Amino acid sequence: MPHTPLSVFTAVLTAALTSALASASLAQTAVPTPRPIVPGEPPVTVTATRNEPTPLEFTPDKLQRLKVPAGFTLKVMATGLGNARMLHVMPDGGIYLSRRAQGDVWYLKDTNRDGQISATERRPVAQNLKLAHGMDVRDGRLFVVGEKTIWVMDIARNGSLSVPRVFADGFPDAGQHPARTLKWGPDGYLYATFGATNNDAPTPNPEEATMLRISPDGKTREIFARGLRHTIGFGWHPVSGVLYGADQGSDWHGDNIPPEELNVIERGKNYGWPFCYGDRQPDPYVNVGNIPGKITKAEYCAGTQGSVLNYTAHAAAIAMNYYTGTQFPAEYRNDAFIAYRGSWNRSEPSGYQIARVVFDAQNKPERIEPFITGFVYQDGDVWKQFGRVAGVATYTDGSLLFTDDQSGVLYRVLYTGGN
Repeated sequence: MPHTPLSVFTAVLTAALTSALASASLAQTAVPTPRPIVPGEPPVTVTATRNEPTPLEFTPDKLQRLKVPAGFTLKVMATGLGNARMLHVMPDGGIYLSRRAQGDVWYLKDTNRDGQISATERRPVAQNLKLAHGMDVRDGRLFVVGEKTIWVMDIARNGSLSVPRVFADGFPDAGQHPARTLKWGPDGYLYATFGATNNDAPTPNPEEATMLRISPDGKTREIFARGLRHTIGFGWHPVSGVLYGADQGSDWHGDNIPPEELNVIERGKNYGWPFCYGDRQPDPYVNVGNIPGKITKAEYCAGTQGSVLNYTAHAAAIAMNYYTGTQFPAEYRNDAFIAYRGSWNRSEPSGYQIARVVFDAQNKPERIEPFITGFVYQDGDVWKQFGRVAGVATYTDGSLLFTDDQSGVLYRVLYTGGN
């Protein structure tokens, strides 16, 4: 076998080194690609109003101010419930109620079936749960989400709960949006939403302003969707299985933008906050310099998901659940009800109502319309309100329940057909 002379190896090595040095030299002396300057935008001026209607305690005489559609009747099921937020109705009529300000969960049950929940028919079943809010049940266990923690508790036959255990932890700081929501998905994973800590600037924590998808054991999670400023109410349509969410728009951008959104939420999609709203509309009041990629706001918004329906700005959607009962007329079945807690930065207040998302014959959302109104009204030059609606759920008898977290009232809506 012939041997290659050492001189040949030396020549080849020298040539390779020379080439590498030359390439490195070129790389060092090459002119770098200029970083694009952020495209400018013309100045805009916003007229914003802080208008917090004067809060009033609920009294029975105020019930006559509330308006419901023809054929429906509104009753008070319980009072004195404190900061009554989210509801979860059990098959036997038991109701779990979260109270965010008190950091606890109560169990309510109309045991004598008189349509009222008296003091003896309610009791605390979990305590010391910081900012407890959204709830869901799976495999005989109640899951509750607070500011940065999800707890799980075993459910006893009488509605009592075991000592809370941490299911998942280390979620983002709450900032101005401490209300978290969770629901078990049809795929067996737990979904939870975490709002933005600020109003209209990107946040350093990638899990803020998102919906997260959490493994069944609570040990791993992924960002399912982002660009959602504060989607507290969400859920899968009972027929189509499509995941819809009601998102709150930014504050201080005037009376009418951004609108409240109803979105189809899909895995891996970006829903535009804080740069876009509605059907991918650029928000003129958000700083363009914060956009990732140094592109125009219009270019950024074109790559996001637009809403399927919009509603009055600043109405503050706080809960959304589908009507699955049979007491209401057939056209209501599988529609969604949204609790709009109410505005504080709009000249004429919006929200303070329960609204209905009407789905068409193809199970697609067609419009959002008021269902229960009257909690806010004008008295001379002063706006007043006596209810900040919060949780909403279908009751076991087919009526609709919703809470007022200001006065601690649990309301019940029945269809009586005008009788």
